[in-house]
Amino acid sequence: MKYCSTCGELVEQRIPEGDNRHRYVCVSCATIHYQNPRIVAGTVPVWEGKILLCRRAIEPRYGYWTLPAGFMENAETTIEAAARETLEEALAEINIEGLYSVIDVPHINQVHMFYRATLKDGQFGAGEESLESKLFAPEEIPWDEISFPTVRKTLELFLGEMDSGSYGVHVSDIRHPLTKKA
Repeated sequence: MKYCSTCGELVEQRIPEGDNRHRYVCVSCATIHYQNPRIVAGTVPVWEGKILLCRRAIEPRYGYWTLPAGFMENAETTIEAAARETLEEALAEINIEGLYSVIDVPHINQVHMFYRATLKDGQFGAGEESLESKLFAPEEIPWDEISFPTVRKTLELFLGEMDSGSYGVHVSDIRHPLTKKA
């Protein structure tokens, strides 16, 4: 960041009084520009025992398989973001069944949240950010082509609980994969 979004003057990095972290601070109007983690919200959509995955049509990880997910927008809830992203990427309408995983990704300033979901009518397709989408039986999941560690971790946890039908809420991070059930 070079310029203040409030007044347009130069900013500098320093620790503001009463704070403990470096922030961008305007040299003219003294506005403190906080930068916080971004939330990625998505779903684990299921239909008749199969999980819906999308093949990415964008970088990073072009051509790899992922759960439908993306960045949360302002003025929406995480549930709304997860449902919107599933519709945008997989052209699928879903019923959200509950929070499933929250995975911190601190080295890129993100938090990934996935919800359990069921397709409303079994219909899906490929949105603009997907090359294709497909339902996979658990034994068919293309593990060598999974896009991100958070997607892999969520799928592994989900498949471990799928047979029992009893799902927990899992909180972890990708640096220290300690998983806690709520």
